[in-house]
Amino acid sequence: MSTAPVIDVDALNVSYGDFHAVKDLSFQVERGELYALLGTNGAGKTSTLEVVEGHRAASSGTVRVFGESPSDRGAVRPRTGIMLQESGFSPDLTVAETVRLIGRLSGRTDSAERVLGIVDLAGKAETRVAQLSGGEKRRLDFATAVYGRPELIFLDEPTTGLDIQSRDALWDAVEELRADGSTIVLTTHYLEEAQQRADRIGLMHHGVFRHEGTVSELTRTLPAAIQFSLPAGSPTPPMHPGPVGDGAYQIETFDLQADLKQLLDWAHAHGVELHGLSAAPTRLDDVFRAIDAEPALA
Repeated sequence: MSTAPVIDVDALNVSYGDFHAVKDLSFQVERGELYALLGTNGAGKTSTLEVVEGHRAASSGTVRVFGESPSDRGAVRPRTGIMLQESGFSPDLTVAETVRLIGRLSGRTDSAERVLGIVDLAGKAETRVAQLSGGEKRRLDFATAVYGRPELIFLDEPTTGLDIQSRDALWDAVEELRADGSTIVLTTHYLEEAQQRADRIGLMHHGVFRHEGTVSELTRTLPAAIQFSLPAGSPTPPMHPGPVGDGAYQIETFDLQADLKQLLDWAHAHGVELHGLSAAPTRLDDVFRAIDAEPALA
């Protein structure tokens, strides 16, 4: 099996007139990984994906998918499944007809019954698309994307409009695809999904990556927080916490376990009760919010 990256983006630029949407962006997606491409509003994420998926030409730079230009549909499309935010299926086709049509257009072979079973739409096979609920249409989107077990699958907001059971079923199906060797590119506004599922994350802001790496690498860019309140007259803790109002204090730390232990040992030694104690590790949404406060890159 080839060790070359499935997606290789080098110095990608996308401009719309005078607006520079994507600026010298470079990244790779390795075979078999789940890579989450996230971004703030207007970050350039959609423009980047449109080029990688072959829907838009780059202004400059090089993009390769399976070593080929994504515009080479004959080479790339049969190996790629795409779940867009809105697929625009014909409302007059039945669910089964829609799956078979997309399958024929993609050049892959599969069973409509198999993929409809994955998304719990087997009972809707002869129902027209126009009669489906919003959640059912999203499940149909996913079914068409995974038809034929493609090697590369783009999932754009895959769980929007799905109930909890449908979300769990979708992610179970994704894990099965990954076990078979599929590579997944995910975009989502549900940051907890990216935190739980992604091997690596590229976080875009104003057309560039502000952060790229594993969840652990990204969350280590910000300190964790320990918060508590002290009874009146208590001695000062050893880490010199900062007040946050109403008698509460906060310690920011890049070594949560060690500093929390030190605080608890101090409280025990001095007989001090730490009211409202909480110790919160940095989460991906903390990193996401913080990039808006970072200075713009040239």
